Amino acid sequence: MPRRISGRGKREMFPRPAHRHDRHGRSGRSSVLRPPLRPLAARTDLFAVSVAAAADYLRGAYPEELGDVTFMVASMPASEQHGDGIDRWSIDRSRRSIVLYRVPVQRLTRLHLNDDLHRRMAAESCTFQAAAEYLGLDPWDLDLGGHSFH
Repeated sequence: MPRRISGRGKREMFPRPAHRHDRHGRSGRSSVLRPPLRPLAARTDLFAVSVAAAADYLRGAYPEELGDVTFMVASMPASEQHGDGIDRWSIDRSRRSIVLYRVPVQRLTRLHLNDDLHRRMAAESCTFQAAAEYLGLDPWDLDLGGHSFH
């Protein structure tokens, strides 16, 4: 294969890479804006968003009882509180807080379909159960304020 000769008459040992130029003679430039934020796809992000959404809903249904209760998310419980297994949540009425533990809820909950919807439903279910325990009610006895689901 013959070597190319540049405009100055010298032989090039290594051919130059092809550059793409636009009509103004500039090569392609990066966009002015930075790339968009990554979608919420991490398990921790989805779990925290699910708990926050359920907590906001419960605060709306029980504004006097749960209005100033803090819902928090932690990875694992520090110790067993009940002695009957790994706790999925803990309640501290003196501090007015409910802590939901992400790893036990996500790893120990049996889901018939392991997809984002069912993982979100498991997180919301544990949030409702923890709030019911905080209120001293059975989860099925929660009166959600007559909210209509449309």
